[in-house]
Amino acid sequence: MNSSNPILNRAYGKRGYAAMESIPQTRVEDNLEEAFNAPAASSLRTGRMTMDDVVTRTGILLGIAVTVGAASWYLNLPSSFLFIGLVGGLITGLIGAFSKTVRPALYMTYAAFQGLLMGILSRTFELFYPGIVQQAVVATVAAFVGMLFLYKSGRLRATPKFTKVLIGATLGYLVLAMGSLISVLLGGGSLYSLSIFGPMLAMAGVALASFFLILDFDQAEQGVRMGLPQEESWRAGFGLVMTVIWLYLEILRLLAILRGGND
Repeated sequence: MNSSNPILNRAYGKRGYAAMESIPQTRVEDNLEEAFNAPAASSLRTGRMTMDDVVTRTGILLGIAVTVGAASWYLNLPSSFLFIGLVGGLITGLIGAFSKTVRPALYMTYAAFQGLLMGILSRTFELFYPGIVQQAVVATVAAFVGMLFLYKSGRLRATPKFTKVLIGATLGYLVLAMGSLISVLLGGGSLYSLSIFGPMLAMAGVALASFFLILDFDQAEQGVRMGLPQEESWRAGFGLVMTVIWLYLEILRLLAILRGGND
């Protein structure tokens, strides 16, 4: 009997079940011991995504965003580059989110645009509120670690009901955010500048971005469990980076509001 398991093939050969009687017990035990002691197959051997792949891809994309952001801060780029980062990030983000194929180069481009946006925004906020960027970074890391703990401990899971409510709330929030932006562009006031509603809206943005991490963690875990192709780790990393950047910007805005400013 032939088997896809090399250990079984080595034991049985092509002689069938009857050949088992002629195989010394020590050989079978040695083969089994060899199988158990062998190192686990990596993604390079299996071609399937692993959690290490997701972490690596996420790190690469975040590294690009942070590097570009630091460069834009150091070079003190004019505000016109803020528009480039905003529009470029929006376009590449939408394409990446709705594309059926994995596009690593597009994800890297998105990270670069978002880094440009974050760098210029962060420097601007830091000029008005010294120390705010450090506070935002610490708060973002804390929120990420907290959500990861809640997910891994089973206290929060991406159930169908949780996902449906979260996506619905996020869409509603995005409508309000876009309405606020349009109002500012037309010469009106921002919803975030309202004395009571502004902080509440900003806190809602932070909460939604934090909870969205649960969906990203679940996507990565499900992909590994289903044995998706290794390239899918890029998509999972892209989703995580999108949410982390969103979370950072929401926290930055909330801190500015709490310190007496508005966007």
